[in-house]
Amino acid sequence: MKIIKDPVHGYVEVPSSMVSLLDSAPMQRLRYVRQLGFSYLVYPGAHHTRFEHSLGTMHLAGVMARQLDLDADERLLVAAAGLLHDIGHGPFSHAIEPLSEEFAGKSHQDVEGLLEQPETGGILERMGVDPDGVTSMIKGEHPLSGIIHGELDVDRMDYLLRDAHYTGAPYGTVDAHRLIRSTTLADGRVVLEEAGINAAESLLIARTLMRPAVYFHHVSRIAEMMFQGAVMAHVESNAKSNLLSLLYDDDAACMQALLTSPSPVARDLSRRIYQRRLYKRAIYVNRNQVNAARVAQCSPYPKRAALAAKIAAVAGLSPHEVLVDIPPFPGDMSLHVQVRNRHRAVGISELSPLLHTLNETRRGQWRLGVYTLPEHRDEVAGIATDVLHVRPETMQERLFG
Repeated sequence: MKIIKDPVHGYVEVPSSMVSLLDSAPMQRLRYVRQLGFSYLVYPGAHHTRFEHSLGTMHLAGVMARQLDLDADERLLVAAAGLLHDIGHGPFSHAIEPLSEEFAGKSHQDVEGLLEQPETGGILERMGVDPDGVTSMIKGEHPLSGIIHGELDVDRMDYLLRDAHYTGAPYGTVDAHRLIRSTTLADGRVVLEEAGINAAESLLIARTLMRPAVYFHHVSRIAEMMFQGAVMAHVESNAKSNLLSLLYDDDAACMQALLTSPSPVARDLSRRIYQRRLYKRAIYVNRNQVNAARVAQCSPYPKRAALAAKIAAVAGLSPHEVLVDIPPFPGDMSLHVQVRNRHRAVGISELSPLLHTLNETRRGQWRLGVYTLPEHRDEVAGIATDVLHVRPETMQERLFG
């Protein structure tokens, strides 16, 4: 057994049978992929990686497996899935994922190819773990996948605690062990007992508060849009490169490719990120100020790029000097987790009216942004307001939005 000191969970034990999996190339690559992408430009301490998050997820998955009294084979499967659940992430984590999904048809949960590699697949088989079972766990298709992939899963527990620790943001407090101690199995699925409702609510509150403070902080969003613009300019100008090859890079290799790209646009945008000379907000508006249905159709990268080019043309700027950011509208935190109330299972919303309020809050946190060079902010703001048909913010929105 290997024992690793972790700043969030204390001492994390890695079973001897899993040490070679921990040392495999797909896992070691995660040492060089930041957990929070470009959040370090806002929070200087946010340099933690997918590797340590994966260790923490494995640790909590093991704790939950014991709580659920799973057998030895199931515990090993759950631990392996917890350790490997993020090996499909590209450089800078979620910053590149929209491009990966749109142009390569690949999300970070598509790990089949990595688990079929002789090294990783061979290790799993020697452990007695079915690689297909691990894939099923990671994709949320296994009966026990609620441990790794659900609304109240150990993945979320770890990243909220870890992200709060490294950013210093005081919103990610989650009583993970109380939550785990309140889980049980009913009809073959993971459910929450009534005693865990308060702990579950604290996790949902943490997710809601961390969203604008960390995960969708405007500086991080600006850097992500600049990064996506650099990646697309690099791929379009370089016959020897493609998006899929970049997805297997770590952060440093990807940034080096952009800094030395044949594309002057990719070089300029990546150099600005590297030197933290970022674009600024020209407009930053909530969903009530735009036609939500129309805007939602413009979320894919090509449509955002077309809008940016239209605004830039009117302003007399180059297309890459304006960036349009249209995040997906946040979905409701769903009711997949059931709460066992006496002799029946009910949706958690029936026992926690707080869920409705939190979902309303999340909808109110959404922002559309148009970003440009600091010296062009005012001009671009006026043009973007016309092009996007932005309505003025109401007094109530200014006070409470």
